[in-house]
Amino acid sequence: MSAAAELLETPSGPFAHPALFYRDDQEYLEGTVPFVREGLAAGEPVAVAVPGDRLRMVRDALGDAADTVRLLDMREAGRNPGRIIPGVLRAFADAHPAGQRVRIVGEPVWAGRSATEYPACVQHEALINAAFRGRTVTILCPYDAVRLPAHVLADAHATHPTVIPAGARPARASEAYAPDAVVARYNEPLPPAADAMTFPFVAGSLTSARHAASDEGRRLGLTGVVLEDLALATAELTTNSVVHGGGSGVLRVWAEDGHVLCEVRDGGRMTDPLAGRRPPSRDQRGGRGLLMVNLIADLVRVHTGDGGTTIRCWFSR
Repeated sequence: MSAAAELLETPSGPFAHPALFYRDDQEYLEGTVPFVREGLAAGEPVAVAVPGDRLRMVRDALGDAADTVRLLDMREAGRNPGRIIPGVLRAFADAHPAGQRVRIVGEPVWAGRSATEYPACVQHEALINAAFRGRTVTILCPYDAVRLPAHVLADAHATHPTVIPAGARPARASEAYAPDAVVARYNEPLPPAADAMTFPFVAGSLTSARHAASDEGRRLGLTGVVLEDLALATAELTTNSVVHGGGSGVLRVWAEDGHVLCEVRDGGRMTDPLAGRRPPSRDQRGGRGLLMVNLIADLVRVHTGDGGTTIRCWFSR
């Protein structure tokens, strides 16, 4: 029995979210492949969402069994960490009957994630625990103990209730587990926009704001679907500001490091850390704007506090 499988036998509840630390390819496969095979043997639906090079390793190691596993390249499916819970994890778990255990291998943090992306990654890992509380789901998260910085490995201990140390030693409870503290700590003010087109808006100027963002995005090199996504994100975020953020806000659009960035700031305070990461119920009316933005943008960062809320999203040029 693998160390991850032991977690299914603990009395702490139906949800398990272990971090698996590995030092090389062998430890990676020893930690993930038995976990997948044990799930398949138990008749449990299994998904593997990891970066492409790791995905190929797991697929090859599984052989014919890979055909019965949902395989996703996390570099694509989880490019924006804010889309992983609704678009990958919940999408897979919710496709199966309530009460049926589901297993997922998810690797949202890998060497090469930028410092700009990382706060959204670690907040995602912390929020998984709230998003799946009480669900019969096990989400195993591999962490490269050699190539990832020390602070990333420390954060993994804070965002996972159980950890599996490198070397396939037994799983144990994380003494540093504190997901709410992690969400708060990475609620960081965003660096100021440089050289941005700025457009203050109110309810009567939402259409003008959308057109201004589209015009600036086009000038900065966006075309086709990506330009349409920028316009859609602008419409959703500015409308949200008018409805929930005090009736007005400021839109900014600018170019930076190969992306066009769209930012909306208003005077409201976001109180639900899972906003935009929770799939809507079938009978829900409204409340889908930030979710839509997470699903279409390459990255979304949020800072909220007493002074207001800033939502910034990135679109590749």
